[in-house]
Amino acid sequence: MGKSIAFVIEHLEPVISHWMLLEYRHASRIVGSHRLVFTNIARSRWRRMLEPLGRVMEESVAEAYKGRRLLVLDPTADTLLSPHDYEDVDAVVVGGIMGDHPPRHRTRSLLTSRLRNSSTRSLGGRQLSIDGAIYVAYMVMQGSELHSIPLVEDVEIRLPELQGVERSIRLPYAYPLVDGRPLITPGLEEYLRNMMPYGEALGLDKY
Repeated sequence: MGKSIAFVIEHLEPVISHWMLLEYRHASRIVGSHRLVFTNIARSRWRRMLEPLGRVMEESVAEAYKGRRLLVLDPTADTLLSPHDYEDVDAVVVGGIMGDHPPRHRTRSLLTSRLRNSSTRSLGGRQLSIDGAIYVAYMVMQGSELHSIPLVEDVEIRLPELQGVERSIRLPYAYPLVDGRPLITPGLEEYLRNMMPYGEALGLDKY
């Protein structure tokens, strides 16, 4: 099951930030660059940057996969993802969206609403990172039931002290537990401790 199924990340942010690129890299490591597809990558510089991670397309998923059988991961979907869902699809689609707190349901408005002939499935209604959603969906494709994949919420990352004051940042998302530890994007903790104050929202094009 799932040998030819692609995992498509439809990029939906105005920039590709450092944080987002870390999640994209991790998603590629999880499913393999041969299986990962990035769509809606408007700028040539972004396409070159993502090419080592998977197939990169300027078109949106609605254009690039027109007429194909798509399964969209949407937290607002009524039906939970199961291994049987992979029996009749060509690609699983994940929104390339950085999470909001509280959630604004942007997957539904920016992605699902444009793919009306696709199937939609939820990973349980909780907000996951992009790579976390890819991991859970990949494990389900391998045969795991959704309820068997443990998640942990509100992960706290400690930051360097500032003038003797202890600081931390709380990530208000759900993360899969792997060997009892949250599957945090590799490099994210270091980035949050050292680089984030210099302008996450600006994106990589501003540096």
